[in-house]
Amino acid sequence: MGQKLRVAVLFGGKSGEHEVSLMSAASLIRSMDPGKYEVFPIAIDKEGKWQVREKAVAFLEDKVERDLLDTIRKDVPSTLPAEAEKAALAPLDFETIDVVFPVLHGTYGEDGTVQGLLELAQVPYVGAGVLASAVGMDKVMMKKVFAQEGIPQVRFTHFLRHEMEAEFERVVAEVEDTFGYPCFVKPANLGSSVGVSKAKDRESLIEAMKLAARYDRKVIVEEFAPAREVEVAVLGNDRPVASVPGEIVSSNEFYDYRAKYIDGKSEMRIPAELPKEKEEEVRRLAVKCFRAIDCSGLARVDFFIRKDNHQVLVNEINTMPGFTQFSMYAKLWEHTGLSYPELVDRLIQLAIERHREKEQLVTTYEVDE
Repeated sequence: MGQKLRVAVLFGGKSGEHEVSLMSAASLIRSMDPGKYEVFPIAIDKEGKWQVREKAVAFLEDKVERDLLDTIRKDVPSTLPAEAEKAALAPLDFETIDVVFPVLHGTYGEDGTVQGLLELAQVPYVGAGVLASAVGMDKVMMKKVFAQEGIPQVRFTHFLRHEMEAEFERVVAEVEDTFGYPCFVKPANLGSSVGVSKAKDRESLIEAMKLAARYDRKVIVEEFAPAREVEVAVLGNDRPVASVPGEIVSSNEFYDYRAKYIDGKSEMRIPAELPKEKEEEVRRLAVKCFRAIDCSGLARVDFFIRKDNHQVLVNEINTMPGFTQFSMYAKLWEHTGLSYPELVDRLIQLAIERHREKEQLVTTYEVDE
C-alpha cells in the first residue's frame, strides 16, 4: 500500500434503499481525510450497472446539498488511472484498491451478494461478511438465529408469496388468530422501513401483505408491542463494543420511511433515559446479537422496551445502517466519544485487520503419502 489508502466508496444499488445509500455515501466521502485517503466513488444504478468518475458523482446530484456536492467534486480525483477504472468496471479485479467501503443498504448490497463478490476479489471491505450480511438482512433467518441463542423478541410468523397467492384467506385468518390487531407486516429482506405497514384491521392487513409482497417473496408478520424504541451501535470484529443507547421518538405512528428520511420531525434522544440496569442490558444484548450472526465491523441493534412491564425485546440487527454523520449509528458513537471521521478511520482499520487475518488461513490440504 502507498502512503495514502485507496478507498473505493461503493453506493447506490438495485434496491429500495438506493436513495438512502446516496445520502450515506455523500456524507462518508466528505468526511474522509484527503491526507489519508484517495477516494474512488463507484455507483451502482437501479438497473445494477456500475459507474465511475463523474458518472458516479453525478448520482449524488439532487440528493444532497449543493455545497456538499461541490465538495465531493473537488475532493474526488477527476480521472482514474486506467487500471483503477478497469477495476471499478470489472469488479473481480480490484488490485489497485486497498479497501472498499460499501455503503449499500438493502438487497444486492447488505445481503451478502456484494460481500461475496469482494471476497472473491480478495479485497478488504468494511462491514459484515457474507454470512452475517445474509442472516442480518433476512428478518426470518435472523429471528430464528436469535431464538436459538435465547435472545428475547416479539412473536412472529412468515409466509412465502406463493402461499399467499394460493391460500390468501387461510394466511389472513392465521395472522388474525395468532396476533390479532394491530400487527406489523414487513418484507423479510429490506430495511429503512420500506414496505412496512401497521395493520389495524383485515382490510389494512390485506393491503399490507400485498405491499410487502411487492418487495420480497417472503413476508414476515410480527406481534405489536407498545414500546419505546431504543437503538445501540456496535463496533469491532472479534471483540465488539457497544455504544451508549439512544431512543427514537417517531413523528409518525411508527418509525416508517417518511419519519426517518422525509419529514425530519422525529427526535433522537442520546443517551436514552434508561435505568442503569436497562442500559447495561441493551448494551449486553446488542453485543450478543452481533456475535450471534458472526458480524464484523459495524451494526446497529434495535430494541423495544415494553411500556407495560419494561421487558427488553430485540427488534432487529442492521449490518450496514444509515451512515450519514446525522444517522443514529454515527450519533451514538459521537456521544460515546468517537467522532464521525474517527469512526470512519476505525472501520477501515477493522476491514484491513479482518482481511489480514483471513490471509493467514491455509487454503490447501496436503495428505501425507
